[in-house]
Amino acid sequence: MLNKEEIKNIIPQREPFLMIDEVESYVPGESAIAYKNVDEKEFYFQGHFPENPIMPGVLIVESLAQTGAVAILGMEENKGKNALFGGITNMKFKKMVVPGDKLKLEVKIIKKKGPIGIGEGIATVNGKLVAKGELTFAVV
Repeated sequence: MLNKEEIKNIIPQREPFLMIDEVESYVPGESAIAYKNVDEKEFYFQGHFPENPIMPGVLIVESLAQTGAVAILGMEENKGKNALFGGITNMKFKKMVVPGDKLKLEVKIIKKKGPIGIGEGIATVNGKLVAKGELTFAVV
């Protein structure tokens, strides 16, 4: 299990935009499983939405991307680099994420060619599907 400080040794994101709290496991270049504890004090709940706090879908996608970045940037040859979005395909949202939820984030790298790759991401809460789709990335 990696904590936030150990995650920061792999990916460049920092608070308030570090969107994963712990990494359960990862295989460099292949996959990662991480968690985001959705706290009512998250900065985005002030405006999304004050009377009905819901984690924005784009931040669920960012959480998946950061999880995938752990797998990609955990590779020895990618240390100190960054993984940028190249595209998002077939992303579907099935359930709202609210304060108190523990978001499980699973990314499997399904294709790599040079600095470009595709990760299949799945986000769940209590075993129920929240979001699923493919993330294209470029290592720079």
